[in-house]
Amino acid sequence: MKDDKFRDSIATVTEEGKRKWIYPKKPSGRYHNARVLVSILLLLFLVVVPFIKVNGRPWILFDLLSRNFIIFGLPFGPHDFFIFVLTMIAVIVFIFLFTAIFGRLFCGWVCPQTVFMEMVFRKIEYWIEGDAHKQKQLSLAPWTSKKIFKKGWKHSVFCALSFFIANILLAWVIGIDELLVIITDPPNQHLAGLFAILVFTGIFYWIFSYFREQACTIVCPYGRLQGVLLDPDSMVIAYDYKRGEPRGKLRKNEIQTGKGDCIDCYLCVDVCPTGIDIRNGIQLECVNCTACIDACDELMDKINKPRGLVSYASLNAIENKAKFRFTPRMILYIIVLSLLISLISFLVAARTDFSINILRTSGLLYQEQPGEMISNLYDINIVNKTFNEANISLKLENVNGEIKIIGSDIFLEPQGINESKFMVMIPKDQIVRMNTPIEIGIYSDDKLITRVNSSFMGPVK
Repeated sequence: MKDDKFRDSIATVTEEGKRKWIYPKKPSGRYHNARVLVSILLLLFLVVVPFIKVNGRPWILFDLLSRNFIIFGLPFGPHDFFIFVLTMIAVIVFIFLFTAIFGRLFCGWVCPQTVFMEMVFRKIEYWIEGDAHKQKQLSLAPWTSKKIFKKGWKHSVFCALSFFIANILLAWVIGIDELLVIITDPPNQHLAGLFAILVFTGIFYWIFSYFREQACTIVCPYGRLQGVLLDPDSMVIAYDYKRGEPRGKLRKNEIQTGKGDCIDCYLCVDVCPTGIDIRNGIQLECVNCTACIDACDELMDKINKPRGLVSYASLNAIENKAKFRFTPRMILYIIVLSLLISLISFLVAARTDFSINILRTSGLLYQEQPGEMISNLYDINIVNKTFNEANISLKLENVNGEIKIIGSDIFLEPQGINESKFMVMIPKDQIVRMNTPIEIGIYSDDKLITRVNSSFMGPVK
């Protein structure tokens, strides 16, 4: 189809190995409008969610330092690590499946890097400095008062936005209430939090003002995974070379003969935020942002050609006009993902607020106590999976007797663990066999949590 020498270099580096700055033309069109709408919804979700609370707690929280998480109002802690592992495996399988079907659609529509870069920072750049050619002229121009004002104004807005993003993301980690405390208290009372905010502000500013598309082409491993995740049936942004080739410039009043629909206008290259030529084929730098589709469709309308020269399509669809089909690999991903989701759903649905284990202390028989009483010693382990404190009490439910806690009363901190010992004492005249079944009720602030069955060892008459 074409020479693959373009794969020997990347669009953002010159032949001398220096950084080649990308000035993408302002995109427009139906796909771009749809991406703007999706980005607005995602940004609203990012900003609004930290303010949503359920029962006084954040609706969603990712407290990585304390390993406490709240997902849609449900608390999860270190004791739920197995659910976290299964969820991560499910996410990885979903990425494999989604990429095998839709390519890097996630990168162009949902990825935070793309949303912030193209829909926030790039929009501000267009607003302050103008479209691509004006930005390039301004960068090459000498440092006049106009250039200083525009560059200073742009970077000031970038810094303010980066600071805002750092604070919002911190609210997802520590909660909006704790963030407001850090903001309102004197800075010297929260030096660690202030330092973290400033560090992340600097990182975001550097990424969106300088590093930019290189985060996708150099750092992000997702583009390199395409080589093993994509196949000829995957939907990607592709150039229909059978329809477009051979390329040829279109001149006024000229009747095209022996030429393809591509008029070599380079609009698809001009609007690309990573500077590639989509006509060269699938490339790791392509983030599926659809800017090239909109640009090409707009030109096709002007020259009275059908849209779709650049479109969402699989290589099989272009080469063989084949319809989309689920490959065996896709079906396998779907089966594995369905099993994982089913298992995770069952574990979450069966999850309780407390995890309780009661075992008779090993190596000990019964003990005779004053007043014709027989006692057994038990170990109890309780995990509090809620964010509320809990005072635990124990009661015998099916036999007469009493329970004595060894040491202090059982008290659980939020997301806390307690390991204690207690003694069950039963009158000797009620013991009729060596192992007597007993039922122990566990109560939290006089509210029954659960009942645990165990056995009580005593003397045989």
